[in-house]
Amino acid sequence: MLWNFRFWNKRSKAPAVEPPPEPVSGLLSDVGCQRPRNEDAARIVRAGVGRHGDRGLLVLVADGMGGHEAGEVASQAAVELIEKEYRRSKGTPGEALAGAFRVANRRILELAAANASMGGMGTTCTALAIVGWKAWAAHVGDSRLYLVRGAGIYQLSEDHTQCMQLVRKGILSLEEARRREDRNVLVHALGTRSELVLMTWPAPMTVKAGDWFVLCSDGLHELVNREEIRAAVKDGAPQYACNRLVQMARDRGGYDNITIAIAAIPGALDVPASVKVTRECEAKV
Repeated sequence: MLWNFRFWNKRSKAPAVEPPPEPVSGLLSDVGCQRPRNEDAARIVRAGVGRHGDRGLLVLVADGMGGHEAGEVASQAAVELIEKEYRRSKGTPGEALAGAFRVANRRILELAAANASMGGMGTTCTALAIVGWKAWAAHVGDSRLYLVRGAGIYQLSEDHTQCMQLVRKGILSLEEARRREDRNVLVHALGTRSELVLMTWPAPMTVKAGDWFVLCSDGLHELVNREEIRAAVKDGAPQYACNRLVQMARDRGGYDNITIAIAAIPGALDVPASVKVTRECEAKV
């Protein structure tokens, strides 16, 4: 009887899910053509397997704001703290991301309270975690997360700006919002309020071979539209696409800091074999 149970149990197992290919990545952060310093920060890191399970690949882009060097402090603190807390937090990757954002929000508020020159500082932050065939995201501000899948490109984040609030209420059209001078005024950011308004996904997204995830600050998406991003992604390796897109933004004035990070699942878009597998990397120019 015991043998029969073991035989049945073995035969009834679900077919094994093939592990996804290792993501490949690219990252570039540029001061742009007009700003004296870079207040963006970005990081791509293999978070690895810890006490609470596999944390996969973590991608972060943050765009700081504030007087003097405060924006630079806020964005750098965000990527450092979120990575650290994400690695050690309990729960699913999505829960760990949300918890990490809350910790970063509190810490940036504390830094501002302790330093008069940093009053009013804050930062946008967009994060993506890829674990196996699943992806989770967390986001606040107007940095963006795009998915390039097949022939399409899709914005997976929502701009937390005054203009987009008016668009959602039907007061402005998207085209009208794009033309307004106040289109970049944020209503939510890390480190500006004790009550953090955070966008997360209620469930993970299923990743497919050939998916490319693009995270960028507004210094890029203000000057390079989504179809141009899609075309650049289809043209070559992640780092090549990053270099090309940043140069496009610079050629169009580069009036803000420009940051882009790409994580790609090899597959239908044929990531070149010469591209190294994802490595830990960070940008802060």
